[in-house]
Amino acid sequence: MDFSKVKIEIYVPQEYIESLRDELTKIGACQIGKYDHVISFSNVQGYWHPLLGSSPFNGEVGTINFGSECKLEVRCPITKVKDAVATIKKIHPYEEPVINIIPLINDMFEIE
Repeated sequence: MDFSKVKIEIYVPQEYIESLRDELTKIGACQIGKYDHVISFSNVQGYWHPLLGSSPFNGEVGTINFGSECKLEVRCPITKVKDAVATIKKIHPYEEPVINIIPLINDMFEIE
């Protein structure tokens, strides 16, 4: 199955959303048709347990932590994914950012 676009999900503190949006737009992500800077985000709750040797942005090593963050969603051409991941890792404050890359099959159905 061929696809030309992906959805990238990024879990990130809310204060990083605009800088991620702007920098991802510069490399060619966050665009749908004749619109750019297109993103969606939602507030989520999560748990994490930093292991020995980690350097957590938030929380304490050896403790199960709980907190809020945002799930940021952007569309990206498959040809820009490596650049997008590099951009995200450059800006993202987490030692181990969660970045999910999901293929989109919209082109196969001509719905865009």
